[in-house]
Amino acid sequence: MELAERVGVTQRLVSDYERGRLRLNADIVVRFANALEISTDELLQPKESRSPLRRKPSLRVQRRVERIQELPPRRQYFVLKALDALLSSSAK
Repeated sequence: MELAERVGVTQRLVSDYERGRLRLNADIVVRFANALEISTDELLQPKESRSPLRRKPSLRVQRRVERIQELPPRRQYFVLKALDALLSSSAK
């Protein structure tokens, strides 16, 4: 919300840019860079993308992570413990 306000666009528009639903034009790149106090180069080519490509989590996984983050801390703890147990058992 704060980023959208600083850029002068709606939160939905920011979300569409983040999810790759819309392409950035030069004006909006400059506005985002200014709002984030970074250079346009850093915005368009973050350091992490310069390293070997990492697979991004799927949208389904991202949505679930967002839902977990909304839980109270104690419930987050139990969800993460269950995930850890599942992941460690599947690695064997």
